[in-house]
Parts: sequence; C-alpha cells; structure tokens
Amino acid sequence: MKLIGTHSSPYVRKVRVVMAEKKLDYRFVEENVWAPGTTIGQANPLGKVPCLVMDGGEAVFDSRVIVEYLDTLSPVGRLIPTQGRERAEVKTWESLADGVMDAAILARLESVWSGRAEGERSAAWIDYQLDKVRAGLQSMALGLGDKPFCSGIHLSLSDVAVGCALDWLTFRFPDRIDWRASHPNLARLMDKLAQRPSFADTRPR
Repeated sequence: MKLIGTHSSPYVRKVRVVMAEKKLDYRFVEENVWAPGTTIGQANPLGKVPCLVMDGGEAVFDSRVIVEYLDTLSPVGRLIPTQGRERAEVKTWESLADGVMDAAILARLESVWSGRAEGERSAAWIDYQLDKVRAGLQSMALGLGDKPFCSGIHLSLSDVAVGCALDWLTFRFPDRIDWRASHPNLARLMDKLAQRPSFADTRPR
C-alpha cells in the first residue's frame, strides 16, 4: 500500500499512527497539495490527503474511511469496536477530534493562505473557529475525566484521534491555545501517548 500525505497533517498522522499500531507495511509518499505542480488529483479528485492507494491502484480517501479499513486488516491492536455502543463512542470521539482540527485548520488558513491578501483576512472568522476549538477541548477534557484513556482502560482510535489533534494544536498554535494549562488531564494523556513509538515516530513537522 502507498499512503500519500504530509508530515504536518494531523489527519495523515492519524492514519500513520494506526498503521504503526496495527503493524502494517506501507510506503509513504509526501505530497504538498498546495504546490502548483501537485499530482494528488490523480489519486483523489478532491485534492486532499491522506489518500491510501492500494496494490491494484484503487484509492481510499478521508482519514476516517482509511482507518476504518485498516483496522479490519489485522487482529493486532484492534482500535475500533465492531458494533454497539462502544463503537459509537469511539467514532464520536474521532468526530470530535476531527472537528477540532477542521476548525483549527480553517483558522490557520485564514491567517496564512497566500490566496488571500492581508487586508482581506478576517480576525472575527479566526476567533469564531478558535472558539469551536476551545469548546471541543472542553468537551474532550470532560469526557476523559480521570480515565486512563478516552474510551476506557485500553488505547483505541479515540486516543489516536485526540492525540493527533492535541499535538497539532501545539505545533501550529503554541502561543494562542494553551490547552495543557487549561486541561491537565489532556496533558497527561498526551504525555502517555507521546511515549508510544507510533506517536514518537510521527511528530508533526
């Protein structure tokens, strides 16, 4: 399998962490989708990463679809419950973490996208998106409480998604969103996740 992505994307990282936890072999192909000569459209017509290209050439895209597929490939390190309430809980955590990232990325693009002139950038829009981020972090902290992991006592996709989101906020908003000070239980979770090789080897850069 070939995974197309970047080292800075939290969605790509989520897939890479899952692949590491599942001990799956793949080839990583770095692709800057913002570059003029990007070829991502050949694999994903939406022009987005991550994109998983199978041995036969067919492509799977959107990180949620990819990780769902990957979790079925090996019984090692099952990350998504197969059915019922537990499955819904894990997928809801993933949606929450991805939603935080969606808002944070919109805020960052408004700040740095080269297609918008400096006078066209909206501080109100950035604040609006970052308010969503803070609300999402508050929900994460309440949901985690004093549990060792987001969905109980074992690592799951909940923790992978949340960890990728938290680390990306530190990477892109180190001075604006101090989630560690506001939510020490999230900081403890992130410190624990950071010790896993799957996280240590995929830090955003």
